[in-house]
Amino acid sequence: MIRKTACSAVALLVLIGATPAFATNGMNLEGYGSKSLAMGGTGSAYDTGNSAVMNNPATLGFMKEGEAEIGFGIRALHPDVDMTYGGNKEDSVANAFYMPSISYMRRDGRISWGAAMFAQGGMGTDFGSSSMLFKYGQAMNPPYNMISMSGEDIRSEVGVARLMFPVAYHLTNDTTIGASFDVVMASMDLQMDMDGKHLGGMMAGNGGSVSGSLLGALGGFTNVHYARFDFSNNSPWIGEAKGFGTGLKFGITQKVSKSLTIGASYHSQTKLNDLETSNATISFAGDTLGGPYKQKLTGKIKVHDFEWPATAALGFAYQASDKLMIASDVKFIDWSSVMDKFSMTFIADDSSGLAGQNIDVTMTQNWKDQTVFSVGLQYMATKKLALRAGASFSTNPIPDQYLNPLFPAITKDHYTCGFGYRLTDKSSVAAALSLVPKVTAINGDGVENAHSQVNWSMNYTHSL
Repeated sequence: MIRKTACSAVALLVLIGATPAFATNGMNLEGYGSKSLAMGGTGSAYDTGNSAVMNNPATLGFMKEGEAEIGFGIRALHPDVDMTYGGNKEDSVANAFYMPSISYMRRDGRISWGAAMFAQGGMGTDFGSSSMLFKYGQAMNPPYNMISMSGEDIRSEVGVARLMFPVAYHLTNDTTIGASFDVVMASMDLQMDMDGKHLGGMMAGNGGSVSGSLLGALGGFTNVHYARFDFSNNSPWIGEAKGFGTGLKFGITQKVSKSLTIGASYHSQTKLNDLETSNATISFAGDTLGGPYKQKLTGKIKVHDFEWPATAALGFAYQASDKLMIASDVKFIDWSSVMDKFSMTFIADDSSGLAGQNIDVTMTQNWKDQTVFSVGLQYMATKKLALRAGASFSTNPIPDQYLNPLFPAITKDHYTCGFGYRLTDKSSVAAALSLVPKVTAINGDGVENAHSQVNWSMNYTHSL
């Protein structure tokens, strides 16, 4: 009974943390924990509290010997996404994402250890069922007439969370190493229409590929209007298709002098199984010799090879005076290894008489690797109040040609501020605000996508 209760508690924490997040640096959040976020997302070489487990686990060594802390946090992202084509503009109504976190850390002698749950990141949009820009498409065969598509919801959500078990060890008074074993969960909702022209192009190898035995079901169509892929639920915490796996983090900090500390970390690429659900549908519509016809199949969807990328970071923290600390990080995110394509398989169930028949769809993405430069300042206004500010700068990892309006992870720069305040000898609060300027990009279909954000974070920490 004890084992079952513990497993249920762990599962609940992971599910809560998997709340769909939104893209900031690609799909990564721009900072983890209010202190790091307020200081531009830095965190390689100074004490970011329990959020060290998402930044650099070696910085857990900055805890005082014999100290134990429990932390609670809430992260909010408010994206503003729109798309414009032919004079029509559509706004995504997915404009608020909330992600809780919880952590426990302690230090015993040379060893710091604990457990934590954080949302890693994600992306998503929601254009509803009345979008004019998704109402019509082009048929598969010439003369490529404009045709009506499904008229149903067009939306996407991706969320990734981690349950982490970190440990840090003091090799010397000046050198600390750290590591974390992470249990990773990813989930996805997708409701997407693909018009016949794009479907036909992918079948010809342009922008992706389409194959499988279910293509025979299209043989009765003289012209295909659209195909629709649909797997989604109504949960605010987790998507319909789910996958689990693991990841590792490693870190080190080195005190170079009384004022200067450097730090580095490496987050491995995750190892996730396929994101999978048996509650999926695929629909086709088009013309047959007998007239217009629609076919809807139910079955299983598997999203293949969805992984979180490896990330390497290097940074420093310089205590310029008793009151002022300056920090800077550079991060390299290996998107090209995990986001070269989006690949899924639909397998029909026996409800249609096509049990076991499949269709494989791959869409080209070709994301580029991303380098993120960040800088932050902390000024101790009083013994209890810390004022913080920072910024980060990066490139857009998505090539314009392959930009999908359902996954517009194109934001680049962030400007941040915040504070920390010690309430008592045992408790403190921190808050941060991040402003993300608008970025626009025009994809290969001539659709202009625009994306900006206003994000915030709050944390409470209590020493036990």
